[in-house]
Amino acid sequence: MNDSGRSRSGQPIAVVGATGLQGGATARALLQAHVPVRALARNADSAAATALRGLGADVVPADLEDAAGLRSAFSGVAAVFAMTTPGRDQRPDVEVAHGHTIADAAVAAGVPHVVYSSVGGAERHTGIPHFDSKRDVEEYLLEKGLATTFVRPVFFMDNFSRFMNPTMEGGTLVVRMPLPAGVPLQMIAAADVGAVSAAVVLEPERVPGGAVEIAGDELTGEQIAEAYRDRFHVPARYEPLPIEVLDDNLDQQAMFRWFAHPPAYTADFRATRELAPSVMTFDRWLATQPAL
Repeated sequence: MNDSGRSRSGQPIAVVGATGLQGGATARALLQAHVPVRALARNADSAAATALRGLGADVVPADLEDAAGLRSAFSGVAAVFAMTTPGRDQRPDVEVAHGHTIADAAVAAGVPHVVYSSVGGAERHTGIPHFDSKRDVEEYLLEKGLATTFVRPVFFMDNFSRFMNPTMEGGTLVVRMPLPAGVPLQMIAAADVGAVSAAVVLEPERVPGGAVEIAGDELTGEQIAEAYRDRFHVPARYEPLPIEVLDDNLDQQAMFRWFAHPPAYTADFRATRELAPSVMTFDRWLATQPAL
């Protein structure tokens, strides 16, 4: 990653959600590039916060419900990396409110540039609640007149180690998703979202259109199972699940229905590689995972 005026200024980059998956990856990528990081965390004494402090980050407490505190945390920074989620309660309205608070605080603090990690397809009116909430945040950032670049990641590979772990059944590893057989799914590792975001924070001119949809691989469920077979040297198969398994989650239903009718995500693989040359394929991501 090249040095830029931002990194030479000595001003830190504020990273919202620095103890989370995307924010942590972005903070670490910036620190590896010897860029000062102001890591915003709800709990500045957590294990993740302590680890970032050990890497050289300035960890400061910040809560997206506290507009004044967020404004203070943004004071004197060269740029802000931000992301939002619907939270544990899966409430898109909460995500929108947090995004507006981030934007208002950035304006009040005079932040020169914001990199907002959104989601692939946010601008395409998918009807998926947690995509539409991110689009609302995108639009609000622009309405406030902030210089903003949108990084739009696709499906996280990390979901397979956090929420959709394959199971060993009768000596065979079984991968299951509510995605029809033969349908490709674009994916990216959270670490690579961080690598791309750090590159864009330091050199926003590398995304001349102001937005980039990013991915590292595209595989069907069957190909994902094959990757597990090759990585762990066990029989593996893919079993598509009916969408009804998500009856209690309308948001996830909408997303997997969207996946089922390509094209869904339309990532720019070339731009992703240019921003993060070591971007991982699914095989390479699996190689970083512990043994079964």
